[in-house]
Amino acid sequence: MMYFCCNTVSFIKMSQCCLFFFIFKNVKQTSTQHMWNQLVHFDQEIFLAVNQGLSNPFFDWLLPILRNPYTWAPLYLFLIIFFIKHYGKMGILIVAFTLANFGISDAVSSHLIKKNVKRIRPCNDLVFKNEVNIRVRCGSGYSFTSSHATNHFAMAFFWIILFRRRWKHVLWLAITWAALISISQIYVGVHYPLDILAGSALGILIGIGVGHLFKRFFPTFFNSIDSAPQVSI
Repeated sequence: MMYFCCNTVSFIKMSQCCLFFFIFKNVKQTSTQHMWNQLVHFDQEIFLAVNQGLSNPFFDWLLPILRNPYTWAPLYLFLIIFFIKHYGKMGILIVAFTLANFGISDAVSSHLIKKNVKRIRPCNDLVFKNEVNIRVRCGSGYSFTSSHATNHFAMAFFWIILFRRRWKHVLWLAITWAALISISQIYVGVHYPLDILAGSALGILIGIGVGHLFKRFFPTFFNSIDSAPQVSI
């Protein structure tokens, strides 16, 4: 009889534990889902504030141009020539690391993250797209993270690491350049703010990481700042 009672008590305790675990798991899932829904709603509200709230003819003309990669082709060509002309073999290494930096950031954002997260672009969302002002071709790719933001912030911070002691203006110019291109992605309707924020953070980390790798392997570039050509505007 005592054995039966002990087993009964053990069974009741085990049942209570299982019930508690089941309730805790479901409450946790419900809470997480609620938080995620709130975050998505907040993200959409900020998106609409930029995409619709800032609408004006000047931005309609300017921002699609800023986010077009062909717009910046002359700048990239100028920088390649400038780096090689002023820094010689070291300039070739800077160009090579810039390309590698871009390749890493694009691969991580476009292939590793986007293909796993699979967030639909606002301009492709069947429920949401009727509220979106679509100012460029939407494209069929996924939204999170923004590769425009990742790539341009990666390049910006790589150049900041290399040139911030040589050229005092590089910090604000590089950040402004990357930020304008990134924000344009929201305005034209192809990315949510969270895509931009995450892409920017990822790009900053990659750019700083590649910059410190360059610094580790080629310290003479940083040790010879006083004798290197100075850039002025």
